[in-house]
Amino acid sequence: MVTKRISDEPAYVLHRYDWSESSLILEVFTRTYGRIALVARGAKKPSSNFRPILLPLQLLHLAFGGDAEIRMLRSAEWQGGHVMPTGDALLSGYYLNELLMRLLARDDPHPVLFDAYATTVQLLASQSADTLQVALRAFELRLLRDIGLLPTLDAQTATLVPLQAQTRYVLVAESGLREAHADDRASLQGQEWLALQHTLAEDAPFTDTVQACVNHLPALKTQLRTLLHYHCDVKVLKTRQMMIDLQAF
Repeated sequence: MVTKRISDEPAYVLHRYDWSESSLILEVFTRTYGRIALVARGAKKPSSNFRPILLPLQLLHLAFGGDAEIRMLRSAEWQGGHVMPTGDALLSGYYLNELLMRLLARDDPHPVLFDAYATTVQLLASQSADTLQVALRAFELRLLRDIGLLPTLDAQTATLVPLQAQTRYVLVAESGLREAHADDRASLQGQEWLALQHTLAEDAPFTDTVQACVNHLPALKTQLRTLLHYHCDVKVLKTRQMMIDLQAF
């Protein structure tokens, strides 16, 4: 439970809702307290100090108080560091936020995941298409691992039989990691899954996960998308559908 007064807390805005003619309810991802909801009174007023600051994909330091489900935002300071992502990078950032909104419970701290998110946002802001895809796959893996939805990647899930280096395996939403079949759309060799598992250790830096994803982007994208859709209980995420619609023009 959050104490009544918190200050200087690193946070990102994930989503915002109109609360009244002049105020907003914010869903924010904080380093110490996880995902929480805040009321930003008067944030929609032209004269509000909150108005130019409460933006997504920007590191903020927040002060807030209260012990109700929705707490009161008292101050917000922009920490700088990078420009707002644009184009595909911006949509990718919104995609990350949608995943966190759907999969993170409120008041459930994930400081390591917060740090991975911060690094991913910085990579998105670099505007490199190759970096963007690698960063997304690495974050998806870290997110699933941290919230307990990713099986261990060094053994077959149903039997706990260790993976063989040269055998191919597929990550299936309903049953975890199993040996690949001829009709599976994507798979990785056992040694590749083992390398990914090593980078997901509690003390492994997020950059190790990023590096491990570089050579496996198409296969990881197919398998992780299926897994995420399954756990989000949707056929297509809203931000993913937006990307598809934009590419159709």
